[in-house]
Amino acid sequence: MALVQYAYDGQVRRFVLQFIRMVSNFQVEFGQDANGNTALQTVPVYYGDVSRQAAMILKGNSENTLNAVPAMAAYISALTYDRERVLNPSYEGSIRIREQAYDVANQTYTGTQDGLYTVERLMPSPYKLAMKLDIWTSNTEQKHQIIEQLAPLFNPALEIQNSDNYVDWGSLSAVFLTDVTYSNRTVPMGADGDTIDIATMSFEMPIWLSLPAKVKKMGVITSVVANVFGAQGELNDDVVTNLNGLMISQRTTPMNYELLYMGNSLQAYRAGAHESNGNIYGNRVAWKDVVVLYGKLTNGISQVRLTFDSPTGPHEIVGHVAYDPTDNYNLLFTPVAGTLPTNTLPAVNAVIDPFTVKVENVNNTGSSLLNPTTGTRYLILNPIGDGDSESAVAWAGVPGTNLLANANDIIEYNGNYWTVIFDSHQISTPEYVTNLNTTVQYRWTGTAWVKSYEGFYPAGSWSLVL
Repeated sequence: MALVQYAYDGQVRRFVLQFIRMVSNFQVEFGQDANGNTALQTVPVYYGDVSRQAAMILKGNSENTLNAVPAMAAYISALTYDRERVLNPSYEGSIRIREQAYDVANQTYTGTQDGLYTVERLMPSPYKLAMKLDIWTSNTEQKHQIIEQLAPLFNPALEIQNSDNYVDWGSLSAVFLTDVTYSNRTVPMGADGDTIDIATMSFEMPIWLSLPAKVKKMGVITSVVANVFGAQGELNDDVVTNLNGLMISQRTTPMNYELLYMGNSLQAYRAGAHESNGNIYGNRVAWKDVVVLYGKLTNGISQVRLTFDSPTGPHEIVGHVAYDPTDNYNLLFTPVAGTLPTNTLPAVNAVIDPFTVKVENVNNTGSSLLNPTTGTRYLILNPIGDGDSESAVAWAGVPGTNLLANANDIIEYNGNYWTVIFDSHQISTPEYVTNLNTTVQYRWTGTAWVKSYEGFYPAGSWSLVL
C-alpha cells in the first residue's frame, strides 16, 4: 500500500472562527426594563452550515420550535483560486529562530539561548474566501440596528489574523464588505406572512493556504552517553573531523570582534579597535552578550582558537575557556600544551633579573649561582656587565674574561663558565622558548620577549568553539 501523507492544520476553519468573532457581541435594543433603563440583548452568531443532528438539538428535537430572533448566521459561500495574487510557486523561504531558555521552577525566561531552529516554508497558494452573514430579525428596527453597527466598520476593510505563529506568513488577511441584500422577502408578499425577514451581508477575504513547513532543530550536544574512546583511550575516528575537532562543535568568529589576550584572560572588542604603543583603543563587549547569540558556553569544555603567523607558517593555539566570576568582560583562557608552537631554543631554567637575583635557590628553582649545574640556562631581564667598559666579575666568562650579556639575552653554564647562547641584539626573527620554572612559553618579537600567544588578534584570526 502506498504511503499517504496526511496534513491538516485547520487553516480555513481558523479564518471562519475569526470572522465569527469579528461579528459577535453586537446588541439590539429591546425597550426598557422595570427601572426605565434601556434593555439590550446580545445577538448570537451561529455557523450556518450545521449538521442535521446539531440543527435538531438547537430546535429542541421538535419541528414545532420557532427560530429565535434576533440572530446571525455566518457561512462560506465560495472558495476560489485567486490567480491575480500568484507569486513564485517554487519559492522556498527559510528563517532561523532562537528560543529562550525557560526556568520551569520560577516560570520565567532566563534570557539565555536554549533551542536553535531552522524553518523552511514553501510559497502558499492564494485564494478568495467568500463569506455570507444572514441577519435574522423580527422587525425592521432590529435589522437597522444591526446593520448600522456593522456596515461602517468596513471602510474600506477590517484586518484579521488566523494565528499568532511568528513564522506563519499567511496568517494575516482583510475582510471586505462586497454587497448587502436588504431583505429576502418579495413584493407582493406570499401566503406565508410569518416568514422571518433575513438581510444578507456578503464579504470577501484574500487568504493563503500553506503546505506544512519543515522544522529543523539545530542543537549543541553537551553530553554523549556512549563509548567514544578506543582501546588505548584515544577518541575514535568516527567522532573526530578532518579538522581535528569534535563533530558536535560549533565554530564561530562572532560579529567581526577583535580579541585581546593578556595574562590568562581574553577580552572582546567591537570592530574598529586597534593597538597603539601597547595600548588597546576600542569598546569592550561583555562575553555573555557575545555567547548568547550563538549558543551556550560550558566552562572548561568550550574553546577559543587563536591563529597567528609563526616561522613555519600559520599556527593555531587551542585553549579551554570559562567565564570570569568577577568580571563579565574577561574570559579565562587555559591553553592546551600540545597546541603551543614548537620551541626553537632550549628551555630556560628561569627568568631572572641579575640585579636582584638571589644567589641561592634562584627563582625558587633550587639552583645556585655559586654552583650551577652544566646546562643551566637563564633568560635575563637586565644586562650583565657593560659592553663599553668592563664585564661582570660576579659571572665567570671565557677563561681570562668575565661575562658580558645584554638584557633579553639567554645565558648558559657549560660546566666551566657562562656563555651567551642567544644574543638579543643580533636576532630579529621570531624564536620560542619555555620557562621550566613556570611552564610558560615565550616568543621573541625582535625587541622583547612576550608570551607566545599573548597579544591582539584582529577579526578572522580567532574563533569561538561552543
